[in-house]
Amino acid sequence: MSDVFNGMSTSSLQSKWLWFVGLGVLLFVCGLIALGNLMLATVVSVYYIGMLMLFGGVIYLVHSFQVRGWDHVLFWALSGLLYVLAGVSAFVNPILTSAALTLFLSLALVIAGVFRTWVGRRMKPAKGWGWIVASGVVTALAGFVIALGWPVNSLWVLGLFLAADLIIQGSTMIAFGLGIRG
Repeated sequence: MSDVFNGMSTSSLQSKWLWFVGLGVLLFVCGLIALGNLMLATVVSVYYIGMLMLFGGVIYLVHSFQVRGWDHVLFWALSGLLYVLAGVSAFVNPILTSAALTLFLSLALVIAGVFRTWVGRRMKPAKGWGWIVASGVVTALAGFVIALGWPVNSLWVLGLFLAADLIIQGSTMIAFGLGIRG
């Protein structure tokens, strides 16, 4: 496996420990703010996804005129148009978009959980297979719980996931920074 900090000395990392801690504190505070207003955090995450979709759609449209043959141009142009429409939809109606994204998230969690459970059961003679099965069951259960509360929970689920991610990432950065401190 390759080293992520290939070429970076330990002392160079140690000298930056305060930056890691500072970034961690900032992420942690942002996570707490998002946790304080989950609906706003959901709308912000929908706008972020919409911005990415718009940007991706424009790239697809530009790319469509770089390929040869009308069949290829048509495929790439339609793909780009769909991305642009999805991005615009996120800005025009973020609540509807959050409902669609929450439903997609619940389906993805159920599918991933069922698949992970199946993989874990197939690994049964190996040590630790139960952890994989348990992980799959928890993931599938989370997907079912989200699906059961849909569409009402779509006002806060994405914001909760964003807040949890920010808090976890912030805590990780703080721990890393304090861990490498010289």
